[in-house]
Amino acid sequence: MRIALAQFNASVGDIQGNTEKMKKLSTKAYDLGADIVVFPEMSVCGYPPEDLLLKRHFLEGNRLAVEDLSKSCPRITVVAGFAEVSEEGCFNSLAVLQSGKVTRIYRKSVLPNYGVFDERRYFRPGTEAVRIVINGIAIAFTICEDIWRLKWIDSFLGEVPRIDIIINISASPFHIGKIKQRQEILSQCAKHFNCAVAYCNLVGGQDELVFDGRSMFVDSSGQIVCEAKSFEEDILLADYKNSKFKIRNSKFRQRRMQPIVEVYQALVLGTRDYVRKNGFSKAILGLSGGIDSSLTAAIAVDALGAGNVIGVTMPSEFNSPDTVKDAQILADNLDIEFHILPIETVLNQFDKLLANMNRWNSTGVAYENLQARIRGCTLMSLSNLYGHLVLTTSNKSETAVGYATLYGDTAGGFAVLKDVHKTMVYQLARYVNELHHREIIPPTVIKRPPSAELRENQKDSDSLPQYDVLDKILIGYVEEDKAVSELLKDGLPKDIVNQVVNMVDKNEYKRRLSPPGIKITPRAFGKDRRMPITNLYPPGFKDEQ
Repeated sequence: MRIALAQFNASVGDIQGNTEKMKKLSTKAYDLGADIVVFPEMSVCGYPPEDLLLKRHFLEGNRLAVEDLSKSCPRITVVAGFAEVSEEGCFNSLAVLQSGKVTRIYRKSVLPNYGVFDERRYFRPGTEAVRIVINGIAIAFTICEDIWRLKWIDSFLGEVPRIDIIINISASPFHIGKIKQRQEILSQCAKHFNCAVAYCNLVGGQDELVFDGRSMFVDSSGQIVCEAKSFEEDILLADYKNSKFKIRNSKFRQRRMQPIVEVYQALVLGTRDYVRKNGFSKAILGLSGGIDSSLTAAIAVDALGAGNVIGVTMPSEFNSPDTVKDAQILADNLDIEFHILPIETVLNQFDKLLANMNRWNSTGVAYENLQARIRGCTLMSLSNLYGHLVLTTSNKSETAVGYATLYGDTAGGFAVLKDVHKTMVYQLARYVNELHHREIIPPTVIKRPPSAELRENQKDSDSLPQYDVLDKILIGYVEEDKAVSELLKDGLPKDIVNQVVNMVDKNEYKRRLSPPGIKITPRAFGKDRRMPITNLYPPGFKDEQ
């Protein structure tokens, strides 16, 4: 039997467009001699559809699309994920389409409800296993999380007669280290049941999530036989015979990618899909001559093309000639449209206006933040004028501690680096230059001490710990949920830990008002980490500061 795993970039809500893609891929798989073509979880409607699932007509559209797909592909068995509604409720389901009709439906049984997943809000769990036989080969079906719970799946499939292949359709989003987890889970499952596993994962960006594909075939010994492309659409084809897979159309084997390469590909794909799926063709961003905006611009160009990215530098008297020059060099290196719009006259007018208010002065934090707000207002005005999406350039370290100006450098539609720590920003900047085999990001940008340049001789280190220390604390507190006492046991300085933790807790309101951005760590701000804005935990903690 020949199996095709067809990972493709589905768009949430585009039922017709997704279904048309599936028809074309089914025809291609048939032409390649496949007996069965497997699509990812929720491939008909995209994942996650969230509260679209509360709309009856959306669910009805899923049903009609599955019926249409079955009639259009009668010569090949199709396995498609969709949102199913019945008298029992709403289900995350898998349809088996054969001979022009729906022959079986499997309903996902283990519904994840952690991190970015919220499936129990929408779905009821399935209760029955589904097994079919094609050409004498017995196939059992699972959906994503089902296969991550080995004890559960053992009891669930324990009563099923002989199984030769377990097919798992998935919408598993990317984060650093996720591929290793998947490989281990699939390998364990194959060895436990002494059967092969065919795993088909979604690819593409959806809001803050990026799906990396990397569908795979695993033999009964737990060996990964072959893996599909990462962050790209792909069809992986294999023949199954005598308990083994033989790959038909790919030279790819297991791919060992460096984490920094994975992250960069995720950022590029996530940016491309967010911009294009939301109806924009071009993006605009402020270029300060600093490392964050330089990296964001490089990612945007790789995602959208140089002709679709516009850079604007908006210097004040506090911006050094060197950073303005570096912004110009970067724009030239990227071959993007570039504009210089000095904000000095606007800043002076605001200063005169606000001088009428008691305690206003041109040396305080409010004056510094005013510069950022003028820049944010300028970019949003240009966005309004030309219809371009503003890319925000703040990184995770700044976002975590609130080192950003609300309605200033937080202004924009999409925050490319929202989940990227500052220390990783430097790694990615160096990788950009390696990837392009030339200095896209000027060495002076990478070497210069970071500064917001909102006052004379300002450095980030005036307000924040050194970024290597800051990021260690943030990873422990935000991503690993460590208490202050645990961070201190890790050898981190008490005064700095208390300072950082207090800043993180106090600035939740800023994060709520900031744009969405791409998730690349196991725990990103947003859907992953949902903390109350009004938060007095732990009791007395604020007094200790």
